Amino acid sequence: MRNSLLSILVVDDAKFSSVMIGRTLNHAGYTDIRFANSAAEALILLEERPAGILLADWLMPETDGLELTAQVRQHDQQHDHYTYIILLTGREGDNALAEAFDRGVDDFISKIAMNEQLLPRIYAADRIYSTLTRLIKEKQLLNRNLTFLQSRNHIDPLTGLGNPRHLKHMLSKNLQQIESRGGTLCYLLIGVENMATLSQTYGRTTHKELLRSIAQRLQQLIRPLDVLVRVDGNHFALIARINEHQEFSPASFKRIYDGLNMKSFKTNEGFISIKIGVSLIELNSKALPTTADQLMSLASKNLPNSYSSARIDAMRLNLPLQQ
Repeated sequence: MRNSLLSILVVDDAKFSSVMIGRTLNHAGYTDIRFANSAAEALILLEERPAGILLADWLMPETDGLELTAQVRQHDQQHDHYTYIILLTGREGDNALAEAFDRGVDDFISKIAMNEQLLPRIYAADRIYSTLTRLIKEKQLLNRNLTFLQSRNHIDPLTGLGNPRHLKHMLSKNLQQIESRGGTLCYLLIGVENMATLSQTYGRTTHKELLRSIAQRLQQLIRPLDVLVRVDGNHFALIARINEHQEFSPASFKRIYDGLNMKSFKTNEGFISIKIGVSLIELNSKALPTTADQLMSLASKNLPNSYSSARIDAMRLNLPLQQ
């Protein structure tokens, strides 16, 4: 079925030729037809509103049809659009046509056989452009759906733990609960100090294997209600809540520190030992308001202290962090 509203842009420096093409297209039922006398004028019109079909003379002064095609393709890429380009040509020979196809031209109309070829070519272009437009819209919809799903995804595919998005969400949620219900929040950033060296020595596959093994061991070392996430290729994080009747001490998390530092991990490259550091931030309602971003930044800043001291670096917040 023909689309009478299909946007067609005719580019030809010969006014008589443009008039004849426009009249033929109008008689065929096409109503959205624009005209340009040069490639430069055509680009201005396309910037104002894209076209479905561009019908251009191959040989034009200053900028010919092939140069115009290259600029239109660049414009299409920037605007996620596709313009079906047909060149009017008197040129013959397979080499010339092959070059034009390689440069992005979709079809040709021979000036010698203009009366016979114009409408059949336009009808074919109409069908192809409709299909391409539908595919582009479906792609855009898929991309929007993918973006939406990614925005809601809180799972790290490598380890099955939470990801950084989940970490920030759960930190914010726990801070709100402390504000309304009391209690103590412990945030631990766990870093593998020698992971970069291990990755360089053993390769990416072993790096991933180590991350999965660390995740599994951490799951064995934490309490069922603790929140564990993988932050990136070197770091994990843990959120633990302590009620008002429990006594807090960095020693409460020594099992995690020792469980990773003192026992090597079996991999395809053999047993590998890691060196970790733990930055621990503890706070209660007195330290509010404090944001998740502030907590994560502070823990990251303090982590090198754990590496250098070979112990858990613990900090207790008694006042809100400065904004």
